[in-house]
Amino acid sequence: MKNRVAYFGVFTALALIFSYIETLVPISFGIPGVKLGLANLIIVIALYKIPLREVYVLSIVRVLLSGVLFGNYFSIAYSLAGGISERYLEQLMALLKKAGGFSVIGISIAGGVCHNIGQLVVAMIVVETFAMSYYMPVLLVAGLITGFLIGVVADQVLRRISDIMFLE
Repeated sequence: MKNRVAYFGVFTALALIFSYIETLVPISFGIPGVKLGLANLIIVIALYKIPLREVYVLSIVRVLLSGVLFGNYFSIAYSLAGGISERYLEQLMALLKKAGGFSVIGISIAGGVCHNIGQLVVAMIVVETFAMSYYMPVLLVAGLITGFLIGVVADQVLRRISDIMFLE
């Protein structure tokens, strides 16, 4: 039990550090609202190293803490909405992982695309217009690119830490 708490703390701290780094050095793709999502790197790694229910909690804790520490009310609202949709996203990612045939990169791409779709749906509800759906192709491409980049890094990290004992 102590190890689980320690691993959860490390994952939470790393996710917060990456969230903070992203606020200091915003990696912009020139598209409004699109960012790399460095903290999602930790979520993808955690998906392979800790039980799924703990990944859910990690995701929500990360969203709440980073929103309070580094964001504003709107970022918390969108992040929470994204976090709620992430619960379903993490289930999808876990199913893809369990099904086999999907690499870490493929699972991360699915996560990036689904996250962007979830946030766009919430944005359409908040501003009460369907017109924002025209932004969907841009967000799908952004989700593919950012999911790929996060997946490549997560894959390399997982290969290097495979010798470290984790509680599965």
